[in-house]
Amino acid sequence: MSAPPSPGLIGEHCLGPVAQVPLGEGRLFDVDGWQVAVFRPRGGGVHAIDPVCPHRGGPLAEGLLGGTLVVCPLHGWTFDLVSGCGVGGTEAVVRHPARVEDDQIVVSRPPT
Repeated sequence: MSAPPSPGLIGEHCLGPVAQVPLGEGRLFDVDGWQVAVFRPRGGGVHAIDPVCPHRGGPLAEGLLGGTLVVCPLHGWTFDLVSGCGVGGTEAVVRHPARVEDDQIVVSRPPT
């Protein structure tokens, strides 16, 4: 794996060991002021989305994870981590490409 870009740059960022995110849970990461919620479903893989619920600003990294769906802990809005789409017609959240490489979580921050 190549070295991640300097902090603050758009591109791939290594967030550290995948073990930081327990199976079936999510965690909030900060990369030089850019925040991302990373989830590790029990079925495998990792998913990354913007960490704030578009409804009322709930902390999605603290949400309940079931498969690839996360439920906001404040008001129950549900989001599909694969597509970013809200379930039941709610607003979507922004997805970020994420993968595990050499036991490290790598997330891409797309240009804005």
